[in-house]
Amino acid sequence: MAITEVATGLKFPEGPVVMDDGSVILVEIAAGAITRVLPNGRKQTIAKPGGGPNGAAIGPDGALYVCNNGGFEYHKVRGVMIPGHQAKDYSGGRIERVDLSTGKVEVLYTHSDGVALRGPNDIVFDRQGGFWFTDHAKSTHDYRQWGALHYATIDGSHISTQIGSIMAPNGVGLSPDEKTVYYAETLSGRLFGAAISKPGNLAKRAGLVAGGAFVGAQPTHAYFDSLAVQANGDVCVATILNPGITTFTPKGKIRFTSLAQFADPLVTNIAFGGKNMKTAYITLSGRGKLISMPWAQAGLKLNFSG
Repeated sequence: MAITEVATGLKFPEGPVVMDDGSVILVEIAAGAITRVLPNGRKQTIAKPGGGPNGAAIGPDGALYVCNNGGFEYHKVRGVMIPGHQAKDYSGGRIERVDLSTGKVEVLYTHSDGVALRGPNDIVFDRQGGFWFTDHAKSTHDYRQWGALHYATIDGSHISTQIGSIMAPNGVGLSPDEKTVYYAETLSGRLFGAAISKPGNLAKRAGLVAGGAFVGAQPTHAYFDSLAVQANGDVCVATILNPGITTFTPKGKIRFTSLAQFADPLVTNIAFGGKNMKTAYITLSGRGKLISMPWAQAGLKLNFSG
């Protein structure tokens, strides 16, 4: 299998957005920057919002919408950069709008239902132009906050918490029919799917505990990070510790693509692009790399990405 190192020397890359011109826009969380990687690997800085820019997506107005987690502490272990607790200079969680032509950064949301956003992490737009996003929340040396799944609109007029009290939610994505929103829990290594009753609202679910229905889990000790959905409805989850991509069918059947050869335990994100959407772009954050590889199944083309 031909794997290409598209770019190296990135400072904890995440949130890849594959553009029609072959470039990839991503965030460098540890640098507080948003960067465009050209097909030849050259890097261009688009904006420097500071904090911890994380998941990103193109909105219906052509701007880039960014989940900013406010910043992590970092340390290195055997050459691998690892994010830890809330940064000492933590600047607060927020959703930002970035004008790709000027680099101007605007803060769109800092609270949901009156509660401060702690660590917004990943984002996906629906066909109506609203977006789902996860708040991974933060940890300190003494405690871990609960995270949540939210929905919001780009005009700044509406944001709502759809599921609260989730343990470290991370990746988020929509099924092809947009009747299910998937979210991955980092620390448990589990994937959930929540039924959508209408745009921006989840269906009521029976049971004692609020949240999505369990889809599946990694059979080994592993953490889950961001995700992407294939055109056939399968969900590809970037997998940490057991480095690679864990792919689930909606009914929970698993297959695994190992990336252990890169000696980076922090496989953090996957996005699709290229001819027929059959190229996977994957971030190896611990060693600062963006790679690409052929993918057997076509990825689902994201709303507004073209």
